[in-house]
This record gives sequence, C-alpha cells and structure tokens, in this order.
Amino acid sequence: MGDHAAPLLKKFYYENCPGCAHDQKKELHRGIPYKEFLYVWIATLCTTLPISSLFPFLYFMIRDLNIAKREEDIGFYAGFVGAAFMFGRALTSVHWGIAADRYGRKPVVVIGILAVIIFNTLFGLSVNYWMAITTRLLLGACNGLLGPIKAYSIEVCRPEHQALGLSLVSTAWGIGLIVGPAIGGYLAQPAEKYPSIFSPESFLGRFPYFLPCVCISLFAVAVFISCLWLPETLHKHNINRTGDQSVENLESLAYDSDLKQHNEEREGAAPKQNLFKNWPLMSSIIVYCIFSLHDMAYTEIFSLWAESDKKYGGLNFSSEDVGQVLAFSGFGLLVYQLFIYPQFTRVLGPVTLSRAAAVLAIPLLASYPFMTNLSGNELSIIVCSASVLKNLLSVTIITGLFILQNNAVPQDQRGAANGISMTGQSIFKSIAPAAGGVLFSWAQKRQHASFFPGDQMIFLILNVVEFIGLLATFKPFLATQ
Repeated sequence: MGDHAAPLLKKFYYENCPGCAHDQKKELHRGIPYKEFLYVWIATLCTTLPISSLFPFLYFMIRDLNIAKREEDIGFYAGFVGAAFMFGRALTSVHWGIAADRYGRKPVVVIGILAVIIFNTLFGLSVNYWMAITTRLLLGACNGLLGPIKAYSIEVCRPEHQALGLSLVSTAWGIGLIVGPAIGGYLAQPAEKYPSIFSPESFLGRFPYFLPCVCISLFAVAVFISCLWLPETLHKHNINRTGDQSVENLESLAYDSDLKQHNEEREGAAPKQNLFKNWPLMSSIIVYCIFSLHDMAYTEIFSLWAESDKKYGGLNFSSEDVGQVLAFSGFGLLVYQLFIYPQFTRVLGPVTLSRAAAVLAIPLLASYPFMTNLSGNELSIIVCSASVLKNLLSVTIITGLFILQNNAVPQDQRGAANGISMTGQSIFKSIAPAAGGVLFSWAQKRQHASFFPGDQMIFLILNVVEFIGLLATFKPFLATQ
C-alpha cells in the first residue's frame, strides 16, 4: 500500500515553467534562500526611499518653485505634490497585480524599479510646480512592485520560511523610513549647507533637490541590474481557463501561491466567498483606511509645521533638522516592530492594543502646538520623543488592523484581500496630503482666531479623524472573527 501511495504524492512539474523550476529548486535546497531574500529586501527598499526622502525638503522645494504667492500658501501646494505619488499608485495597483499574475512577478518588479530610476531623477530636476506633480504621479502609477514583492517573498521560499520572507518586506520598509529622510534632509540644498564644496552657480546649486534624488536613483540602478537575475516564481502552464472574468475574480487571481495554481488545474477552481460581502474583512479595511488617512496627513503636516516660521506657529526647522527627527523616528519604529510589538500583541491582542494606541495618540497630538514655546535642545528632545511615540502608536494600530484583515479570509483569498486593502489605502493616502496641505495653509492664515487659532486647529482636525477611527474599532462596526 505504501509503495503505491508514494507515486500519488509525488509532485508533477511542467516543462519550461519557471514556477515549477523554482519549486524543484526549493525541494532540493531546503535552507533559507538568502540570495532571493536579498532581492526582496533591496527591491522593497528601492520603492520606499523615494516616498520617505521627499518630506524633509518639500516645504523648501515648493518655496523655491515660486508657485505660492504667500508663505502661508506653501502648505496648500505642497499637499498636492505629496498626494501625487499615492494617487498614481491608487490608479494602477490592481492592474499591476493582475499583470503580475498574468505575465510574472519579475517584469512588474523590474518595471517598478525602472520607474524609480527615471521619474525620481526627473523629479529632482523639476523646474516648475507642474513638472514636480507630473513626475511624482508617474512614479506612483508606474511603480507597482509592492504587492507583487509581498507575494514573491512567500513564493520564493519553503513554507517554514514564509514568515521570515514577509518580515523582510516590513523591515526594509522600516529601514527606508530611516535612510530616506536622512538622505533628503542632509543632501537637499547642498550649496546652502556645504558652500565650501558646492557653489550657488554650480549644477547642484541651480537644482538644489537633485542630489538626494539622484543618489536614490543610482541605488535603483544597482538594484535594477541585480534584479535582471531575479528568478521568476509564477507558474506558466499554458492551460486555458474558463470562468467569470469579472473584476472581483480577476482581483482574486492576483498574488496567489503556486500551490493554489496546481490545485486549480488538477481539481478546478473552488467557489469563493465574495470578499465585498465579507463584513469582518471590509470593516477592518475601512478602519484601516481611516487611520491611513490620518497617518499620511500627519506625515505631511508634521514636516510643513516643523519647517514653517515661528510667527506662523511653526518650529522654524531646517530640512536637515526634520530629516534627523524622521530618521530617528524610523529607527525607533524598526526596533519596536522587531522586538517590542510582538510581545505586546501576544498579551493584549491586536484589537485591544490598537484601541489603546489610538487613545494615547489623541492627547499626544493635542500637545504639539504648545511645543512652539520651547527652544534649543529642549525643543529638539521633546519633538524627537513625540515623533517617535506618535509613529509607534500609528504602526501599532495599522499592524493590528492588518492582522485582522488576514484573519478574516481563508489563505487562498489573502492576496485578493490585500489587493483591495492596498487600493483603498492608496486612495485615502492620496487624499490625505492634499487635504492636509489645504488645511495647513488655511490654519496658518488664522493665527489670531478666538477658536483654536493657527496650528491648534490643524491638530484638532487630526484628532477628530483619530477619534472617528477609534470609535470604528468597536462593535457593531468592526466585526472580528
């Protein structure tokens, strides 16, 4: 009996299928795939750096592009530049997911890195406001690698190493939150910061924001060259499939594992629950989008507020100062994600921990406008500490909701669920910087109002959004399984 069972359990591999070829490699090499994991890490870092490096110098870039008639209007215009990347990503993320499932993970990853090289470099060369917005929009629209790289991190390794593969994505993102702001803060405006090296008449003097962009683009060139040897994991068996080709079913194909593909071809696709009717999933995605809106607006507003003049309620920080604060916050976030958060969530659970973080964030945000009364080292220490704590609370909420989303669906629908979540998140994150910039500009014009003057109003509005998100984490809205 045992002799006959063995052939039945033997896996069948298709000839000329890159996914099958990689599966055979995984069978032969059962250890951690360090080379493939390195590809995952550097590709994720490559897509994170252009997002995080922008904020330390965005305020000064808008000022120098001379689009704002008054200093109080800088935030208004900066918001739309910050929103352009996420808006572009929201437009195309589902389509890149479908392309990754149809043509392979590797082409989407390589095209995404190529987009960083081209459009991030052009952004640094922006000579007017509309060029800056267009290049950021195209960068977001053409860079669809984040979803496929998550799928790739699972498919490239054996099941026992999948958790490590996924953690590499979040770790690379955390490193990007450290390195990106540091690059933007230290390398922007080199002629002003390092006049003994760069003169105002030099190329970098005329294009003061090119240096941080080109450094990231050069890193992307190295990543692009290395990813030409990226092994493909998508199975291509050239078997015609029949069935409904609606948007929901196309989305459900995105990012599926090789095991699901084999099972579908052998047994036929099993009927799936409509994800849009799965309230535990959809409620967690809605709450996730509310907090994503808040976090992206906070990121935009914090940089604008810190760099604006004290007469407008700001801190009068330089881009270097903001880069230091954001880099320090990113380092604290990385340590927290790796060592502290898992212990907290094991004791309290993701929902309770998310609620506690939202409650703590409200008084913390309310204290921000009063930091303008501080100065010197006291101001630097308080702002750094508040920024670190705010980012830790934000990642606690977001990670808890992410866990809920994955627990709300069976394993073979998690790819589709994450695709829907990423699309919603990108839409809200594209709204947030634009809305934040408009509100910031409006708040700076009401310094002498009797009701929450100046920046007190902007942090009040942020707290209102946080409070709405907190209320949504309770039943009957948030349904947990």
